[in-house]
Amino acid sequence: MHRSAFEALDRSDPLAPLRDNFLLPPGVINLDGNSLGALPRSTAARVSRVIEKEWGEDLITSWNRHDWIEMPQRVGDKIARLVGAGAGEVVVTESTSINLFKVLAVALKMRPGRRAIVSEVENFPTDLYMAEGLTKLLGQDYILRLVPAHHLRHALGADTAVLMLTQVNFRTGALHDMAAMTAAAHAAGALAIWDLSHTAGALPVDLDGAQADFAIGCGYKYLNGGPGAPAFVYAAARHHGQAAQPLYGWLGHDAPFDFATSYRPAAGIRQYVVSTPSILALAALEEGVDLLLQADLSELRAKSQALTEAFITLVEARCTGLGLSLATPRDPARRGSQVSFAHDHSYAVMQALIARGVIGDFRAPDLLRFGFSPLYIRHVDVWDAAEALRDVLVSGAWQRPEFQQRAAVT
Repeated sequence: MHRSAFEALDRSDPLAPLRDNFLLPPGVINLDGNSLGALPRSTAARVSRVIEKEWGEDLITSWNRHDWIEMPQRVGDKIARLVGAGAGEVVVTESTSINLFKVLAVALKMRPGRRAIVSEVENFPTDLYMAEGLTKLLGQDYILRLVPAHHLRHALGADTAVLMLTQVNFRTGALHDMAAMTAAAHAAGALAIWDLSHTAGALPVDLDGAQADFAIGCGYKYLNGGPGAPAFVYAAARHHGQAAQPLYGWLGHDAPFDFATSYRPAAGIRQYVVSTPSILALAALEEGVDLLLQADLSELRAKSQALTEAFITLVEARCTGLGLSLATPRDPARRGSQVSFAHDHSYAVMQALIARGVIGDFRAPDLLRFGFSPLYIRHVDVWDAAEALRDVLVSGAWQRPEFQQRAAVT
């Protein structure tokens, strides 16, 4: 393979025009969009308009004049189109962790007499922490049962209330079969909750088609909503009204401006809104979501698979004998839009790569993690990143003292 072949692929890429909609620093290849997506060019102007016009001039009247009050549901309905949900099944509110607490509590209430939450031991830690905290809060023999991914089906039993999984493993990029695992949960009498933080905006999702019960996801990764962007929550329409989520906030009330002293949950997905939404953050997220809605999701997935496959092929060909081992599934159909390689000195290697303008991240204990956002990563970026990785390893640049010091965020 030659670099010119990758340049040719970029010339025929149907998603290539969308790259121009992002503000991308020259000389930098951002392979960390699975931690923080790139900045859409339209976001600054949109947020400035909200600040200067909607807030600055129209003040509190903007809740009605500019439909601020409807933004959580409006943006939620847009995200629904990216994750295979219907209108009124997704709302944008709070954080991923808070939304997980809500849906876990609802699911447990819907399965009285069952006490177990089943998840894989390598699920994202915050999901496990929230589940652990909820079981301790509830007491009464509630447990979080953690097993390796290949034992999940066997861990589902008569005591299982919830199967809680992240669709794409944050370390390895391994992709769960949502439909199959949801069906397995239902066969055991349990409900299925999916974390789409490493999925939404990177590959097609079909929540309704898979008969998923609940889902959550963040807005700052592949949705390009900016640091700390609000998260989203999905509740299948068939479950609306079965159990109220436990965080009784005033905007989840059926009539918040009646200011009643007792709580009455709103019908449908709106009850999952708790507190006053951050309008600036929602405006930024909407810009990222709108860009994704311009893409064909099947083309997005095809490009994601092509980028990750090319990176694996190049790295394994160019870095043989340099201490790397593939940690990501080799089958493209079994991985999300990321590739992870293990290395004994992965933290230092990644710091040396970042210094050269190839931004990935490190995941303990030994993984170099690279995320490929199909909207703005080019095929030629894959070539250049693989070459930079080879050079860092061959030259031993990673051994420099400045690359050995751990920063607070890795």
